[in-house]
Amino acid sequence: MDTYPPILDKIYLSQDLLTLDCEEGPVTLKIGEWVVKDPVRIHKMIVKEKALQVDQYEVMLPLVSKLRRADFEYYKRITGLKMPIDFPGFPSEIPAKIPFDTEPVAFYKWWRKGKNEHRVYLSLPNQIVLFQRVRKTDPKVMLKKDIDFVKTF
Repeated sequence: MDTYPPILDKIYLSQDLLTLDCEEGPVTLKIGEWVVKDPVRIHKMIVKEKALQVDQYEVMLPLVSKLRRADFEYYKRITGLKMPIDFPGFPSEIPAKIPFDTEPVAFYKWWRKGKNEHRVYLSLPNQIVLFQRVRKTDPKVMLKKDIDFVKTF
């Protein structure tokens, strides 16, 4: 049986074959099939490990779409502030980064007090930035645990 290990300088299309080690041994599938079978693994190989390069339109867009449905928690973590949200005052969904940057107090109220933490993943550095901005602007809206947290920095 032929194997097709990842080739670093190749840009993969959905019909290209790739062999990966699995529990049942080496498995060869088309990239498009890997996107369906194990989207998180393929995404990590592309983004974190830099072991694969893929065509942005033919592979990456379907991969991100599949991630959203297959593993929403992972998708939310990789999307971060790019996550589209329904935010008060806007007629349609916008990236969370917009109110995070332009209206930190309103974003804090929506995210933390409005119990929307499950909708947008904020990394620790982004939480610190948000809490510091809110503390400077309107500290009385902050939860005690967040004020205490900011004081540690």
